[in-house]
Amino acid sequence: MEMGLRVHIGCCGFVAAQAQYFRLFKVIEIQQTFYQLPRLETAAKWRSAAPAGFEFTLKAWQLITHEPSSPTYRRLKKKLEPGEMAQYGSFRPTAAVRDAWARTALFARALGARLIVFQCPASFRPTEEHLANLRAFFSAIDREGFRFCWEPRGAWPSRLVRGLCQELDLIHCVDPFRGEPQHGEIHYFRLHGITGYQYRYTDGDLEHLRGWVERKPTYVLFNNNGMKEDALRFLEMASPH
Repeated sequence: MEMGLRVHIGCCGFVAAQAQYFRLFKVIEIQQTFYQLPRLETAAKWRSAAPAGFEFTLKAWQLITHEPSSPTYRRLKKKLEPGEMAQYGSFRPTAAVRDAWARTALFARALGARLIVFQCPASFRPTEEHLANLRAFFSAIDREGFRFCWEPRGAWPSRLVRGLCQELDLIHCVDPFRGEPQHGEIHYFRLHGITGYQYRYTDGDLEHLRGWVERKPTYVLFNNNGMKEDALRFLEMASPH
């Protein structure tokens, strides 16, 4: 088996000048879309600058997944009014969340992205309300040809994650050094550092990772402080010779 045909390796964000990144990697997960959606002209500019065969994935806007109490909301350009706070986050069945999704989807289409990551905070726990919101959201939205990756955090039982992903047609997004993927026709791995973002992956770590990506087509997106160097090392390791 030629691993180079099955594994897509890159970083969470541009870790080098854009032109250099396009020379080094063939996939990127866009992070800006989580904090604040850029203008559609920016998506078109990135898409036109990318070489043929380059793939963009992106994180869904935090207004869908995170509560307004999250410190990440500080990066919003338009601050929310106090009366708006209860309308956002946790996949709430509100017009505000639906609009945040519509705008995320619009940007993804302009970018040519087909994989969208919904990253949840640890505070999004498997309560009855959260489960109802999750089911309602993914059952109602128009998928428009997108594939959805869901990254739950915190105390989510594996069996529950697997069942929800099967029911809602979600790819379980996970850091493989912290848990096993529970469902999906592909693997989507986000590597945050075994002991935190400062962690640098050892050759032994990457050998373990190489074994995991042999099981099915896999996206490997490094998200630690040394992501560029670690991704390049793994790209060399995983490439057919």
